[in-house]
Amino acid sequence: MLDSPSNLQMEGDDAAIVGQVRAGEIDAFRVLVERHSRKVFNLAYRMTGNEHDAEDIVQETFMKAYRTLGRFESRSSFGTWIHRIAANCALDAIRSRKVRDEVSETADDDHEQLIESIPAADPLPDMEAFGSEVRQKVGLALGELTAAERAAFVLRHFEGMPIVEISKTMGLRDNATKNTIFRAVQKLRRILEPILNEA
Repeated sequence: MLDSPSNLQMEGDDAAIVGQVRAGEIDAFRVLVERHSRKVFNLAYRMTGNEHDAEDIVQETFMKAYRTLGRFESRSSFGTWIHRIAANCALDAIRSRKVRDEVSETADDDHEQLIESIPAADPLPDMEAFGSEVRQKVGLALGELTAAERAAFVLRHFEGMPIVEISKTMGLRDNATKNTIFRAVQKLRRILEPILNEA
């Protein structure tokens, strides 16, 4: 039997740790938090574009996960399950605040990581020169996305989540999910295209 969360972290997989928590070893849940909190934060940050919101979503995600741990089926991936909870928490946060004006105002800071992650068919030769303008344009583009578009786009292009999983997470049919992602890409492309053409 594993003695402590640190031992669990070294020797046990997620399903084993969940089993320990269900058996009453509540401290073992800390291992799951340590293992997955960074990925949950990254997901929440990309979906909301706001560090404070992302931190709140991390806390809410793990509280919900702990309260509903009985519903987790060990044959599935804990990582996928916790990501689904995080995505739903992020969607709720986005819906509750609607679209905030601060998204475009803080684009330079909040979306730098996002810009660097967006794959481009032809990399910009003078990224340094265009960096500030690109960040501003992406901030504007993100401000135009609906909560569903932004969530679907992030889950697909940053998290690499398959369409089927995104559909489950967002409660959509596969075709609706594909259309939502397509709309998000089109909006981003329309705003970024003038800058990409200048390169």
